[in-house]
Amino acid sequence: MHAVHSPIALVAIVCAALSALINAYYLLAGPQLVRSTKIVLLFGLGVFPIGVAATGNIEGMEATKEREFCGTCHVMKLHAQDSDDPASQTLAARHGRNGLFGSENCYACHADYGMYGTVLTKMGGMRHVYLYYTEYRTVSMDEAKRTIKIRKPYPNANCTHCHSTQNELWRKRPDHASSAQDTRDGRMSCASAGCHGLAHPFFVPPGEEREGGAP
Repeated sequence: MHAVHSPIALVAIVCAALSALINAYYLLAGPQLVRSTKIVLLFGLGVFPIGVAATGNIEGMEATKEREFCGTCHVMKLHAQDSDDPASQTLAARHGRNGLFGSENCYACHADYGMYGTVLTKMGGMRHVYLYYTEYRTVSMDEAKRTIKIRKPYPNANCTHCHSTQNELWRKRPDHASSAQDTRDGRMSCASAGCHGLAHPFFVPPGEEREGGAP
């Protein structure tokens, strides 16, 4: 059993326990339905369950950012294992060693960075869940490598969220300077074989160049 470290998760557990105790007491003891009983039931049937729903959803959203969660689908295990490998030099693994978001590198690199990024990204993630349970749940890893492709070209905007392309050290590199506008306009991909390399090269069918990684 995992220890509870998040205060939000603890609040959810406490609210659930209090709601259960109140409802169990009412069902077993059957107290007279007076004003004080109604107030207690209001907490047991309303306030505490709402607290569970609110904090549980927040905690659940946060848990789905973790690479450990992404790797629970067997067709994504290679991605998670590669990111966990301290010796791997793939683009994804190097970002997995970033102290700021290492355990959330899947989310950090694939999320929509708009104001509602978390919600929109997770709504899009439901498509992955649907595809997994309808098409990929029993698919072998070899078949997954041949058939899983990223839905659309990987946007450089996800890279420039951290790597602004405005830093003087970045602009001093000849390759960066010569391709700066193409990079900013998305005509040249940062995660390409001729630039920083494919993020998940082990998931690219031989002879096919793409920025693969997610269904």
